[in-house]
Amino acid sequence: MEIVSTNINGTLVVMPEGRIDSVTAESFQTALLPFLEDVTAIAIDGSKLSYVSSAGLRVFLMAAKSMKSKGGTLALFGLVPTVEEVFVISGFSKIIPIHPDLDCALAA
Repeated sequence: MEIVSTNINGTLVVMPEGRIDSVTAESFQTALLPFLEDVTAIAIDGSKLSYVSSAGLRVFLMAAKSMKSKGGTLALFGLVPTVEEVFVISGFSKIIPIHPDLDCALAA
């Protein structure tokens, strides 16, 4: 799993690539933790995610709760249909906003 990040107008944009599953969820969480302490707005680009398992969903939930506890926001955008379906079916789309693209995520 590769993770690239950039700051756009005060929002940290995180771009993970590959699968977030039981093998990679811990490394994804470890990579996210420093970001959760330093910023108040994170947008995660899901356009290069091929799969998210329940272990991956737990990392997203932890990140969303962490951001909410400090008055920050976490949003997803650009999810491929199969990954978006995981968030919708699991109910996580009610917890973490999903936007079609970066511009919509930044506007929200």
